[in-house]
Amino acid sequence: MDKESLRGAVLLSHFFLKERVRRGDRVADATCGNGHDTLFLASLVGEGGKVWAFDFQEKALANTRMRLAEAGCLGQVELVASGHERFAEFVGEPLKAAVFNLGYLPGGDKSVVTRPDETIAALQQAVGLLIPGGLITVCIYTGHPGGGEEGEAVEKWAAALPHAEYNVWLSRQINLPPSAPYVLLIEKARK
Repeated sequence: MDKESLRGAVLLSHFFLKERVRRGDRVADATCGNGHDTLFLASLVGEGGKVWAFDFQEKALANTRMRLAEAGCLGQVELVASGHERFAEFVGEPLKAAVFNLGYLPGGDKSVVTRPDETIAALQQAVGLLIPGGLITVCIYTGHPGGGEEGEAVEKWAAALPHAEYNVWLSRQINLPPSAPYVLLIEKARK
């Protein structure tokens, strides 16, 4: 797949992250899954940066660890064996970016999914750690049981963020079915 393409929610979120994240930055992957976003972030921040990567599934952490080790990027990543609802317990520094890729672990148990209350708690903590000009990307999947409710909850929460402090955007491919993944972007306004 062409990495410069804007086809799909994840590649669109990467487009914005690539524009914003620099070497030495501090970032987080709230749902590391198979490690694709974690590796992408690790490559952006380089050896002088740091990535916190969360997942409570050992399979996800093992897949991420292996992907990072193969790419030589394990040194700048702290793997966190926890759900993202405990985000602020582990991330103790201001962040340039945070990535949320909701739903279930690809190739894993499809009944184990992110949940609205936990995701909202994590997002609330993440915006509290975001520096001015920092960015949160949320890839929302509605095609599985509970995904639509989570999408609605995340949109409602994001819509209530103070507009003087945050720029919030919603983007979807309108030539795909309504159940296709879409992206929510939150930028902390620069003062």
